[in-house]
Amino acid sequence: MPIHDIFIKDIARPINGVVKAEQQDDEIVWQELEEYVVTRELDQHFRKLLRAYLTAIDNATDPNVTNRMGVWVSGFFGSGKSHFVKILSYLLENREVKNPHTGKPRRAIEFFADKIKDSMLLGDFRRIAQDSTEVILFNIDSRADASEGRAAILQVFWRVFNELQGLCSQHPHIAELERHLLQKGKYEIFCEAFKRASGGDVWADQRDSYHFHHDEIIKALNESLGMSEQAAEKWLEKAEDETSLTVEGFTKRVREYLDSKGPSNRLIFLVDEMGQFIGSDTHLMLNLQTVVEDLGRLCLGRAWVIVTSQEDIDAVLGDIKGAKANDFSKIQGRFYTRLSLSSSDVAEVIKTRLLEKAEAAEYKLEALFKSKGDILKNQLSFTSDGATQQNYLDGKDFAANYPFAPYHFPLVQKIFESIRKAGATGLHLARGERSMLDAFQSAAQKVSSKEIGVLVPLYEFFPCIESFLDTTVKLSIDQAKDNTGLQHPFDIQLLQALFLIRYVESIKPNIENLVTLCIDQVDVDRITLKRTIEAALQRLERENLISPNGDLFFFLTNEEREVSREIKNVDISAAEETKLLGDIIFDDILKGKTKHKYSDFRRDYPLNRICDEHLFGGSGGEDLSIEFITPFHDQYSMYGDAKCILHSTEREGRLLIKLPDSKHLETELRTFLQTDKFIKDKSDAAAADTQKRILSDRATENRQRKGRLISLLNDLILEADYYALGKAMEVKAAKCTTAVDEGLDYMVQNVFRKFSYLQQLHDEPLKELKALLIADDLGREQFKLEFAKGEASDTREIRTYIELKIASNHPVLLNELIDQFARRPYGWPEWEIVLLVAKIFTGDLIHLMIDGAKTQAKHAFGTLSKSSQWKNVKIVLRKIPDATALKQARDLGKELFGTIGSEGADKLCKFLRQELAGWQSALEKYKTLADTGNYPGKKEIDTCLACINSLLVINDTFEFIKSFNDKKGALLDAAEDLNDLTG
Repeated sequence: MPIHDIFIKDIARPINGVVKAEQQDDEIVWQELEEYVVTRELDQHFRKLLRAYLTAIDNATDPNVTNRMGVWVSGFFGSGKSHFVKILSYLLENREVKNPHTGKPRRAIEFFADKIKDSMLLGDFRRIAQDSTEVILFNIDSRADASEGRAAILQVFWRVFNELQGLCSQHPHIAELERHLLQKGKYEIFCEAFKRASGGDVWADQRDSYHFHHDEIIKALNESLGMSEQAAEKWLEKAEDETSLTVEGFTKRVREYLDSKGPSNRLIFLVDEMGQFIGSDTHLMLNLQTVVEDLGRLCLGRAWVIVTSQEDIDAVLGDIKGAKANDFSKIQGRFYTRLSLSSSDVAEVIKTRLLEKAEAAEYKLEALFKSKGDILKNQLSFTSDGATQQNYLDGKDFAANYPFAPYHFPLVQKIFESIRKAGATGLHLARGERSMLDAFQSAAQKVSSKEIGVLVPLYEFFPCIESFLDTTVKLSIDQAKDNTGLQHPFDIQLLQALFLIRYVESIKPNIENLVTLCIDQVDVDRITLKRTIEAALQRLERENLISPNGDLFFFLTNEEREVSREIKNVDISAAEETKLLGDIIFDDILKGKTKHKYSDFRRDYPLNRICDEHLFGGSGGEDLSIEFITPFHDQYSMYGDAKCILHSTEREGRLLIKLPDSKHLETELRTFLQTDKFIKDKSDAAAADTQKRILSDRATENRQRKGRLISLLNDLILEADYYALGKAMEVKAAKCTTAVDEGLDYMVQNVFRKFSYLQQLHDEPLKELKALLIADDLGREQFKLEFAKGEASDTREIRTYIELKIASNHPVLLNELIDQFARRPYGWPEWEIVLLVAKIFTGDLIHLMIDGAKTQAKHAFGTLSKSSQWKNVKIVLRKIPDATALKQARDLGKELFGTIGSEGADKLCKFLRQELAGWQSALEKYKTLADTGNYPGKKEIDTCLACINSLLVINDTFEFIKSFNDKKGALLDAAEDLNDLTG
């Protein structure tokens, strides 16, 4: 069965798919009334409006009710607001229309007897129909004059009101003349006089061009009103300038007109596209506010204003208030009834008016779905990265929607709206010159000659809007049709489909979704279609008609194509490629990692970061190196296993990560660099709006491309080959950062092979340092005893380093020592090294020189605890007296003091110093007496004290013992002199 036979109504019949306020032919009106579908949503809107309207009728003396005589009908393109208002106009005046086939008249309300199921609602409509109601339906944009400025709305209201009364609509002063003539009962006399004076011209036909009939008008005025020729001529010269059109004058005229028709007469102004006409113009909104306010005040609910807008009144006022602060509370009160139409019922309308099936067709379609329903649901699947698209529910749903898919209805609505918003169409589509009904009828007719089983692919909707496309968009597609590089008609169809979804965010233009959108048969081979689309995309991309952005493909206008062509011609150097790669790897993926934290060693190790042999940051002097070899390396193909293993041993070894080859990486990275460079070069505040938009779009795409590059390099690093210190590594990790850390852990373990010499890692080494240095004498002595029992490997390594440096006549500075043991092969934490030096110092094996002077342990903490002071600390070895010197000192001490001193240099030194201090005290007493001059021995006392004092000022044990032995003779003399003094 062919498609055109499955519908109850002829799919090719003329349908007024575009609703226009001015179209009032009986044939059009009859079809609009007959085929109008009262959906669930419209039913609710009718109820709300009638409730407000009848309340005003029933409370005609209450200004709080009658002032609410405005209705604001909002809804985006395709929501049916224009159709709704037009149908409303027919119902309010209960218009009589003749059947175009039989000539039989029928009232508007009679068409709705079957459409409105609720008898109460239908009764309300019948009640309204009994009253005398006149309607004025018009599109304000088509009736306004651009030269009328801020008073444009008032001018249009005057114009249509005069037209309703049969008066001149173009010239207000002529309309006032006619109104005066009618009031005087002289209008017919004037018309007859004009006809005679003009030689048979009808006044109503000539009044718009009255400038050319001055003489005839003067004669007619003379005959009808008895005006002199001079008075009539004077009136003609001044009337236009002296006629003032005010809101007050307009509303008074409306009130007078209503009163002349009787107390139950009503006048309804139905204004289409008011919201778009006002836009964000404060003056126009104030003009509307004044008109509506005065109509409500003077006419007491007998004059209504119903307007349509794509946005609700609060949104329109919000845009205006954003620019200027004005009080629009009055207009909000007047437009008390607000109806917001959505596009949710568009499918119901289209199915009712276009797609109702004959009974036999429904049976065939339900049978088809029963056999191939599972295939169909798979055929019409979309990727999960966009909004969910509706599929067929069951056989009945399939039959009701066929030959369309359920997702077509909301999608085509979004396509029309998004293209309009993007400015890709001319004014016609922006003003609603194409309807959803028209689009679906056109698409259905495209497949009407085919048999059941065919489906409507998305590109069949393109012809419906083709004639309304912006010139630049249309030119791109028209030129593509003549492009010899495009081999198949499907190339153009795919290009049209890509244009249709270009600005629809809910569907991503990836290959899988394009396959679904291009399904044209219930059982088409999806895999074959996918290959066809992939081939077509390659041709379209080659001809620069589309732009790939990752796995997405976007339609390009002529201007966008030119930009794409220029971007592809931007030169990019290898250095720029390497820099971007390194920046992404080290900054975006590894998060600026310049050190590697190895938790077992409680230390962060600085890194040399290298990409394709280019150093990224630092001087390259660190112990750990990580290097990436990418497909952009000049010798990438030479880096096999053997070369990678060898390269990982160079310069004391490194972690080498060789990324797998990727053509996609090369394409994405070069495109990113070319686009980024192009945008920076072309950014200009004075550029055309189109150029700015294209550059903004490309910048957005490039940000997305950067994200894909990061993701792609993440994957490549995870899949890479790892080498370290001459060995291929097998890294097992789920994340690339974990894989890199695993490789660096291996490096730390093998580069710092003497880390194990460190005997202990302290949780708080600084606290340990303080406790060690400021301990009391007992504490230090206890530490010395433990230290003397056996030197650990860590302090032995440091002491050996100090001894070797001093032996080669090199000074040992603390900061240099720390740097030595923080680097390979030790890698010790800095504060642990300081603590070890402090232990050696407390063990009396070294001296610490600060600013050239030896320091004591209790004074050393302040300097050692500040890393900035380490460079001021010099380390020198402490000299220990040998056994001979110690024996000599012990023997001499026994001879001098009569007591043998302790063993050990420090204890012996302490003993000797105490004894000499005793001598010093005694001699000081004798010196006081000798200084009086009454006692002998002053010279001897001074000599003894000088010898003793010279020894006591020596703090170093080695120097003290040596000097003590050297002064043996002087000390023996001093002992003899002291004996003489004590007698």
